[in-house]
Amino acid sequence: MLTLSIQAGGKSSRMGQDKALMPFHGKPLIETVLARLAPLADEIIVTTNAPENYAFLGVPLFRDIVPERGALGGLYTALKSATQDQVAVVACDMPFASSQFFRAATKLMSTRAADIVIPQTPNGLEPLHALYRRNICLDPIERALEANQWKVIAWFDAVNAHVLSVAETAALNPDGLAFWNLNTPEDFAKAESLG
Repeated sequence: MLTLSIQAGGKSSRMGQDKALMPFHGKPLIETVLARLAPLADEIIVTTNAPENYAFLGVPLFRDIVPERGALGGLYTALKSATQDQVAVVACDMPFASSQFFRAATKLMSTRAADIVIPQTPNGLEPLHALYRRNICLDPIERALEANQWKVIAWFDAVNAHVLSVAETAALNPDGLAFWNLNTPEDFAKAESLG
């Protein structure tokens, strides 16, 4: 059983407006992400500090439980608010998020007894396109927040994190687009031209 949590709590500072609500193929970008991954999920939630802007999605909306703590605070909110033990976390600005990755990750989570399944790319880990085991990950995240740590991965050594190699990640992302965050108007235009 899987919760899909779309993270829409960022400040979109490079865009100058809430990029999750910017049009992408004629509808808000977050709708594209949701539609792409919804078939995988038993539950869909959105973490946002502006829930009034996302009511149109018709899914449960959650403000950060620990405010002003960036992506780690958003991850904590996602896991704390989910009702399922496996939580697929994805950023709201990834229109090509990979359902293939999440299908593989759910299998790996059970076969490898993993608490996190996270892809690694040449640019590093992708914690906002990863699968988390809610019941195991909550306590270490709480401790990281209490210790005033900010990095999303600051607590990973306290759990069994299964990191996919760059090659394994590439095999689940053959077009190379899954982890692309749209941060500028130019990114939006390019992404729309690709589908």
